[in-house]
Amino acid sequence: MRSIKYLIISIIFLLAGSCISPFIPEINETQEMLVVEGLITDQPGINVVMLSRSVPLNKENTSNPLKGCTVTINDDAGNTFALSEISAGTYVTDSSEFKGVIGRKYQLKIKINDSSSPNKNYESELIEMKPVPPIDSLYYEKVTLKQREDLTPVMQGCQVFLSTHDQSEMCKYYRWDYKETWQFQLPYYVHNDICWISNNSSEINIKTTTSLSENRIEQFPIIFISNKTDRLNKKYSLLVHQYSMNEDEYDYWSKLQSISDETGSLYDITPSSIIGNIYCIDDPGEQVLGYFSVSAKTSKRIFIKDYFAGLPDLYLKCATDTVFNNDTIPGLNQTIWILMSFDYSMPPYKVLTTKKGCADCTARGSKIKPVFWEDD
Repeated sequence: MRSIKYLIISIIFLLAGSCISPFIPEINETQEMLVVEGLITDQPGINVVMLSRSVPLNKENTSNPLKGCTVTINDDAGNTFALSEISAGTYVTDSSEFKGVIGRKYQLKIKINDSSSPNKNYESELIEMKPVPPIDSLYYEKVTLKQREDLTPVMQGCQVFLSTHDQSEMCKYYRWDYKETWQFQLPYYVHNDICWISNNSSEINIKTTTSLSENRIEQFPIIFISNKTDRLNKKYSLLVHQYSMNEDEYDYWSKLQSISDETGSLYDITPSSIIGNIYCIDDPGEQVLGYFSVSAKTSKRIFIKDYFAGLPDLYLKCATDTVFNNDTIPGLNQTIWILMSFDYSMPPYKVLTTKKGCADCTARGSKIKPVFWEDD
């Protein structure tokens, strides 16, 4: 049988807070491999471990969660914390009983209780939770994307930077992820005109200070916000999480980052040689995918409300029809929506659209204002 040659990482576990996105690798074998995704931090709340099986290339690329497992976290003080399965393959700690402690070491243990195959036991090494310093500053700069030439308009994007330092010299390996949220408003007098959209980061942001003369990171580029969306049109929020790592985890993320740079995306083909830190006790030669992360965490948020030249107008082609004399509109609020109504003109008329997102912001986002949102 051919050796396992490739994996397709559909969504790698880039963690924001305690949220984990499904990791759905594919292999060109019929063998299904255990996939472990987990992160524990020193912050209050639940910690999540997700277990699944890899998906062979000849099968549909869907989630394959691993149910009914016994999952525990042990520490070097002799404590054992059991995780509960809240949905298929998703196991969480009890927030009232467990919170990571800086300086303590943690080990993940997994027992697979599968009636269709022999039960197996897996575990990670004991991993120390390293401290992490606060983020010193989070700031942005406008970036000119296109200079004015003749009648060509100037176009601008936004680059967000981060700076941090650790005088204690305890943290030398850093990882960042983020959650971006932006407000947008439809240019019509419709019922649902203001909404919010949120996205989690999908790239790898890591850095080590081991080769630097000082444990300080200045002007690290976290995210570039282009002018191809409406993120910068009204108001934008970026919440950045900073994690400590040990050298082994840094090497793991660094390998993933190198391949991502070569292929252009984490979602492209990735060699299966990138092994995590989970091992099978009963079969040491078995390959296990994913990583169990033990990290201290700090966070910082920035709001951006500024003028950026050359932002697109997403609603130029919204109007698709006009009806006069208050005629009946077939398919109203199903396939046709009203953008503007001029009931007192002569004759009365309405401007229509076949694009729901032009008349109802909930087609793209949520009307529920985030609790952290700052009104102007």
